[in-house]
Amino acid sequence: MRLKSYEDMNLQELDVMKEISSIGTSHAATALSKLLQKEVRITIPEISILSYEETVDRIGHMEELVAATLVQMKNEVEGLMLFIFKMDLANAVLGKLLERHYQSFEELDEMDFSALEEIGNIIICSYVNAFTQLVGVEIDLSVPSSTINMLGGILTVPIAEYGYETDKLMYINAEFIMDGEKLSDGLLMLPDIKSLNSILEKLGIS
Repeated sequence: MRLKSYEDMNLQELDVMKEISSIGTSHAATALSKLLQKEVRITIPEISILSYEETVDRIGHMEELVAATLVQMKNEVEGLMLFIFKMDLANAVLGKLLERHYQSFEELDEMDFSALEEIGNIIICSYVNAFTQLVGVEIDLSVPSSTINMLGGILTVPIAEYGYETDKLMYINAEFIMDGEKLSDGLLMLPDIKSLNSILEKLGIS
């Protein structure tokens, strides 16, 4: 049966997406480890299909200031990849790269912001590259677009983009571990419904 929305996915389909995400996030952690030249691990991800409000609550709160990098997917899979930095992760990576510490994202200058955007892009590209190899699809990625805004505002972007198909978001919940500390982040992979059906068909489970 072809899916009409994210919430139509059954447990088997979600488990398969979770297994792929586990490998994708592991590749992202490896790429981050090479960039920072220190060990970076990541927890086993969970995939959740959540409403806008549930996603906000899972990541933080509506008015929390965060940074985000967004990349559009084209070719055999169309949709969005969105990576959200919370302050603890931003401080950990920028502290290692630039030896600076911040109380708020408002303190970031142009160089800080550019570095954070590049890190977000590396994480997304590493995840997508692993995904394409596992599923056997071609995915082209746009130039990254980044912003600093309230979490509630950032999450309206995918809802506005794909609200005509579904009012749910596919949230990949994993945490980076650096120096024994778990660091919060948010990764959302949002293929359109046609692409999601194609992915599941290639994996032989739909």
